Amino acid sequence: MTMTAQSTAPLPEVTDATFAEEVLRSPVPVLVDFTAAWCPPCRMVAPVLARIAEERRGALKVVSLDVDRNPATQAAYGMLSMPTLMLFRAGEPVRVVVGARPKRRLEEELGLDRPR
Repeated sequence: MTMTAQSTAPLPEVTDATFAEEVLRSPVPVLVDFTAAWCPPCRMVAPVLARIAEERRGALKVVSLDVDRNPATQAAYGMLSMPTLMLFRAGEPVRVVVGARPKRRLEEELGLDRPR
């Protein structure tokens, strides 16, 4: 499947203030999209992430964090390139992918293509 710029529902946003509660203390794994409004590849991957979120609702939470508006979380995880996708399990980052990818490749690189 290829990435397209089709319209999809936006991902829920987390902030510096809500990151610990929404991501680190989540009972399900969380995929965080570290993104920025000025980033074209971020806009390309957004529909892919929305599809993953829809397909895995209840088993995986997918959220976005705007790095320009949330510098503390960006700095805490050393985010320098956008988009950076970080998968958290039990409050710990377990996988990181930098850059936009087609859905199938993204799922493979994040380990979402196989049962856990």
